[in-house]
Amino acid sequence: MNDNFIYFFMAIGLSMDAFSLALAYGTTKIPINKKIILSLTVGIFHFFMPKIGGILSTELLLNYVAKANYIVGIIFIILAIEMFLSKNDKKKGTITNIISIIIFAFTVSIDSFSVGIALSLTTKNISTACFIFASVSTIFTFLGVELGNKIAQKFESKAEYIGIIILLLLGIKYFLF
Repeated sequence: MNDNFIYFFMAIGLSMDAFSLALAYGTTKIPINKKIILSLTVGIFHFFMPKIGGILSTELLLNYVAKANYIVGIIFIILAIEMFLSKNDKKKGTITNIISIIIFAFTVSIDSFSVGIALSLTTKNISTACFIFASVSTIFTFLGVELGNKIAQKFESKAEYIGIIILLLLGIKYFLF
């Protein structure tokens, strides 16, 4: 299977946190300029967090890896479990300044750090994956904020369940193949 295709589905799974949280924030009627800044900031974080994870794993984990695919699978399953357990912890808030935008972006991007660790174990260059993660998360964040005005709380939990299922399926894929 083409790596870019896999990266795209990973990006969808990673972007579900941003999408579902953006839905909740969208109900607070965020101005268009803040929607754009928020979306781009999330994209930037989704680019650099896996890069940082990949760099650190190269330095710290390279000599300790026996079966990289199993480690990748475990990381994805742990992310899915963490996403499931924390899905009700997210509360509605408002995006008022750059600090709240950075906190939002960091919070929804922290899981991509772990994915960067996993990717560095299976590929030499994760830049393509990082670009796909950034692009998809930027789009999903913007769509989430926009759709939040229309569908508010109704769709939020379903979006996270899709992200959880995608991460679980990717974890299982790495165990089987």
